[in-house]
Amino acid sequence: MSKMFETSSSPARQQTIAGATRQRRWSPLPTSRVVNDVHSQLNCTRVSHIATPNSLAELQALIRRARTAGKSLSVAGGRHAMGGQQFAADSVLLDMSQMSRVLSFDPARGEIEVEAGIQWPALIAHMTKAQRGLSRQVGIRQKQTGADRLSVGGALAANIHGRGLQLKPFVGDIESFVLIDAEGTARTCSRFENAELFRLAIGGYGLFGVVARVTLRLAPRRKLERVVRLAETSELASLFEQRIAAGFLYGDFQFMTDPSSAGFLRTGIFSCYRPVDDATPTGEGQRELSAHDWHELLYLAHTDRRRAFELYAAHYLATSGQLYWSDKHQLSFYLDDYHQTLDQRLDAPQRGSEMITELYIPRERLTAFMETVRGDFLRQQTELIYGTVRLIERDDETFLAWAKERYACVVFNLHVTHDAVGLIKAQYDFRRLIDRALQFDGSYYLTYHRWATREQVAACYPQMPEFLRLKRCLDPSEVFQSDWYQHYK
Repeated sequence: MSKMFETSSSPARQQTIAGATRQRRWSPLPTSRVVNDVHSQLNCTRVSHIATPNSLAELQALIRRARTAGKSLSVAGGRHAMGGQQFAADSVLLDMSQMSRVLSFDPARGEIEVEAGIQWPALIAHMTKAQRGLSRQVGIRQKQTGADRLSVGGALAANIHGRGLQLKPFVGDIESFVLIDAEGTARTCSRFENAELFRLAIGGYGLFGVVARVTLRLAPRRKLERVVRLAETSELASLFEQRIAAGFLYGDFQFMTDPSSAGFLRTGIFSCYRPVDDATPTGEGQRELSAHDWHELLYLAHTDRRRAFELYAAHYLATSGQLYWSDKHQLSFYLDDYHQTLDQRLDAPQRGSEMITELYIPRERLTAFMETVRGDFLRQQTELIYGTVRLIERDDETFLAWAKERYACVVFNLHVTHDAVGLIKAQYDFRRLIDRALQFDGSYYLTYHRWATREQVAACYPQMPEFLRLKRCLDPSEVFQSDWYQHYK
């Protein structure tokens, strides 16, 4: 534990000197750190200290000492959230990366209990090793796509989803969790115990306490065949339904980003995964993109989007028929700090990055929505780098639910230049996208930027005022903080 938390062992002495030593023990001057999110790099925040608990008891002690000292706490896992949920200015940042152990695994029951800081590659590797030789195995149901080094605690806090064709958000994968509240008390939360905290904390962005342990519901580990074809957005809703009826489990649609093409936001790569006999040989020499390939595709995505799509589509079409395990096919390849290298290669006058937004659209209105956004992007010269469409089932469990209906989920990854003009344009572009989602009776995801207007937040999340009231009720000292919370409160 950090020396900054060391005090006399005498409770009476601690109480006597608490006020006099508070500034010294929590001074930001010698230990302050600047942190940022991994992907957008638009959440630069100076925290007073980074604490890395290694056990449940150490985490509880950190929370109690912070509360006594009048310090606020923020909580981070993989640091991929882009809306400021994991940081708070001048807070003590709890880095959960060392709380990453598997506590119990019951393949027969289909459950695994883990510490919240564990990240997906380690979790999948543990289960693969532990089940070696078993004829029937289990694995994760879903994870975020596009990156892997994200924590299970962060997935819970954002109520994430993957590319499942008939899955609810992550709440459906959670049996229970242990949350440490502002008093430092460990509370087991499930649908039957501390049910209100269960509903609030999943998708509650860490504002109700620190999730220390999570028990996940697992699914049978299946061998899947990838089936790929090009498709049009106009046929997408029916194609997804056909794939579901045929027993496919996962899938998505990655649409063309070249604004000079007639296929812009219309044509895309439609990839779905169906179960096959687990004894089917995987085959040798499976095609996959190398780190060099990814660098080149990212470069072309900024300089020659037509060529980028041609190469990416050719690769995906060539992988049709390849076999994957249902857990491992969800793993991705992410290049850390790729934009720094890209900016140098482009000789960019200003630093840049990509910011994501996700919109939720009634499935029957997807085509009209995409056509409307296509017109907006062409008129406004919006720099779209990547985009995809997935499906989600309705979430009827969490308080701040984003999946209010059986939506199509549309992800737009836009380039943002890190100067005043670029940020103003990004704000405009993302607000326009939310307006379009509302126009088509949809919504948006809170996990990314904070550029939505007050009116847009109220329209998409009318429960937000009550959510904030419950936050203050359950954490009256507002120990658990974030820049996201300060923005919305």
